[in-house]
Amino acid sequence: MSAATPSPKSATDRRVSARIGAISESATLAVDAKAKALKAAGRPVIGFGAGEPDFPTPGYIVEAAVEACRNPKFHRYTPAGGLPELKAAIVEKTRRDSGYEIEPSQVLVTNGGKQAIYEAFAAILDPGDEVIVPAPYWTTYPESIRLAGGVPVEVAADETTGYRVSVEQLEAARTENTKVLLFVSPSNPTGAVYSREQIEAVGRWAAEHGLWVLTDEIYEHLVYGDASFHSMPVLVPELADKCIVVNGVAKTYAMTGWRVGWVIGPKDVVKAATNLQSHATSNVSNVAQAAALAAVSGDLEAVAEMRTAFDRRRKTIVRMLNEIPGVQCPEPEGAFYAYPSVKGLLGKEIRGRRPATSVELAELILEEAEVAVVPGEAFGTPGYLRLSYALGDEDLVEGVSRLQKLLGEARD
Repeated sequence: MSAATPSPKSATDRRVSARIGAISESATLAVDAKAKALKAAGRPVIGFGAGEPDFPTPGYIVEAAVEACRNPKFHRYTPAGGLPELKAAIVEKTRRDSGYEIEPSQVLVTNGGKQAIYEAFAAILDPGDEVIVPAPYWTTYPESIRLAGGVPVEVAADETTGYRVSVEQLEAARTENTKVLLFVSPSNPTGAVYSREQIEAVGRWAAEHGLWVLTDEIYEHLVYGDASFHSMPVLVPELADKCIVVNGVAKTYAMTGWRVGWVIGPKDVVKAATNLQSHATSNVSNVAQAAALAAVSGDLEAVAEMRTAFDRRRKTIVRMLNEIPGVQCPEPEGAFYAYPSVKGLLGKEIRGRRPATSVELAELILEEAEVAVVPGEAFGTPGYLRLSYALGDEDLVEGVSRLQKLLGEARD
């Protein structure tokens, strides 16, 4: 080997493992952190980055946590898979909200939805197994798949189909190595909601080919207009034995910081994921579980109020974004995100610069308009921006007004 040729690093030379070194930072959290840092430095930044309700956690949930802090039984270890009373409440909540009949042994309580997703994939994937991932996708999905040894296979949808993929697209992506379909409705980052008929068609296709389905239902209560939420294993019961449902309290009850999610699935898979969690983190914080118990056992009055506000903001942000030349924004039917195409702005001159990518455009927007948005590259589809409308009405209007002013200057 010549002196000019670097020798490959040995295991002792590698400071960070290849597996972990390949993980990208969460783009949404990175944008949110940068926006908060600029605000702390005195900049009037308006952040559309993080998907986080701007409402406080309802008072009765907070009080349940306060009482749990005072209860000595919560000062000790509890079962790794979750408090029995919380698992039982999740069973009842699932029956109430989606009509899905399950047992406590099919539930694992996790440290938020992200841990639920990772542990679910870790429990069913072997190295080389392929997972079909509709894009645009939430940034965590492909990283969780790769960490579990799987291979994400992206299937792209765009604004012309309302960001919904077809069975024909899914079939074209299926190979002999395909094991799982990831399915999300309502969707982050697009707000797309699949109809009952579309969900049934996708579920039957998966069942016909013996595929697993991991379906993320975290936004189940945030749907608007004529759209409605449907749980795939309810519509396609023959799929239930190979279906994993991920959910949590973060979005419905404005509890993002409490970190409580759950996995629902076949008993053997849930047991395997529970074994993993017993070594990874043990039980979720008992105080947070007590708060989650109060949340899922209570009514949905708080989320109804939030949904009314989100619906109002949804209409406002879509109208204002579509007033910008070069921007196309379909109306989201669920969650709290707008996902406009900005391909019509790329390459145009804006304040002496010609952003060629949505990453460059997002950087220009932050620097020139002091507005934080997430570029589509983070979600597998360059040429788009994601804006969360889970922020106050005044900030939303001010932020999009700044975008209108800046992007309205675009010239060929």
